Amino acid sequence: MAHLLHRRRLPSLARPLLRLLVARRGRHSAPALFSVALQAAAPRPPHPSLLDSLALEYADAGLVSDAIHCLRLALRHRLPLPFRSSARLLRQLMRSDSPAAAWAFYLEILAAGFPPKLQTFNVLMHSLCKEGKVREAHSILDEIRRFKTVPSAVSFNTLINGYCKVGDLEAGFDLKRRMMEAGVHPDVFTYSVLIRGLCKASRLEDANLLFDEMCSRGLVPNAVTFTTMIDGHCKDGKVVAGMEIFREMCRKGIQPDLVTFNALVNCLCKAGDLREAKLVVEEMRGRGLKPDKVTYTTLIDGCCKEGHLELAIEVKRRMMAEGIELDDVTYTALISGLSREGWVVDAERTLHEMVRAGMVPNEVTYTMVIDAFCKKGEVKTGFKLLKEMQSKGHKPGVITYNVIMNGLCKLGQMKNANMLLNAMLNLRVTPDDVTYNILLEGHCKHGEVENQEELRGEKGMVSDFAVYTSLINELVRKPRSHQNK
Repeated sequence: MAHLLHRRRLPSLARPLLRLLVARRGRHSAPALFSVALQAAAPRPPHPSLLDSLALEYADAGLVSDAIHCLRLALRHRLPLPFRSSARLLRQLMRSDSPAAAWAFYLEILAAGFPPKLQTFNVLMHSLCKEGKVREAHSILDEIRRFKTVPSAVSFNTLINGYCKVGDLEAGFDLKRRMMEAGVHPDVFTYSVLIRGLCKASRLEDANLLFDEMCSRGLVPNAVTFTTMIDGHCKDGKVVAGMEIFREMCRKGIQPDLVTFNALVNCLCKAGDLREAKLVVEEMRGRGLKPDKVTYTTLIDGCCKEGHLELAIEVKRRMMAEGIELDDVTYTALISGLSREGWVVDAERTLHEMVRAGMVPNEVTYTMVIDAFCKKGEVKTGFKLLKEMQSKGHKPGVITYNVIMNGLCKLGQMKNANMLLNAMLNLRVTPDDVTYNILLEGHCKHGEVENQEELRGEKGMVSDFAVYTSLINELVRKPRSHQNK
């Protein structure tokens, strides 16, 4: 019936019948239905639109392998390739998570006469590059000419960008050379991508030369190019050069965006120049740009690292007043600074504020606060935070236990320190060299050890609990033996 309807140019009436057949037969039914179509049309071949419609129904039902099987069966029986369903299947495969499968299918239908399209080649190259499969993407560029299609700037730029992202700058520059040999002129995107790659590799002199070459060819660097140059110089510690590039950008009338300003703020904060960083933020505001979460987090981190905690807290207040929510990175930066400077009450308060905001501090964040309390001699609070940490589903590691162990030993609570060691072993947390060194130092300062230098000499030599126990038992007995004499 479907065959007759297609013969009479009534495919819309045939589609429901084909849909029903596909739904009933399901997966792996393509050979059987194709055979039925051949028999119904005999002795003539099936109408081309019938096979096209059948493949489309399989594709719509999500049975892509059956749809492709229909096309292959058509070609095997020397029938014309159904173009409509081929195009649909190609689009479906390109939207899937398997660009390699899409490329294999595209090659297959191209060989069967499907018209090549440069945009399709470019999209497939881009998809493979996103997956890091740059060599496979490069093979597509080599195939473009075979199908009498000429690569464009987009084709070359896609691959150059792919190579730069995986750190293969030489391949990127080789493609630039090939691009020019093919009569395709590198554009702003080409240069920007290569400059970014050079900056990332800290090859700033080469980046500057390429920037100059770009300008000498009459190309105008855009905000992305300038921001890349600024960020590259700043990350390499060349703050003055970064600021000069920023001023040049402004002189050329190119409006810096939020990304540009954030790169500058990050650079200045890392250099410890908080005053200049604040001026940059004010300039940002003057240009009508609002500082975002990245801006404020960078400032908070910079303030904390320089020990300006009051300023960090003030920045946090302003951030919240402007309706910008703090994330785990912001909270962690603040907690780190407060803990490092010994502001234990504020550190704990910020930790719990983070929890109330719906975030779960990680093991490192908890350990920073525990360490700050233990250094203040408040080991009891350290234990309280350890229990809280465990209640959140964390399994404290050896670093966390070492922090508390150090606190106990400094207070001379060697009995509690040994109990903590046993607890570690029971929880299958393996003590390391640091653990045993802390304990040995604790025994030297607070234990009944006659020869402290001998015990200190064992630091770094204790490999496990058995060796530690044997050593302590031996050296602690010495005073008693001496008294018995």
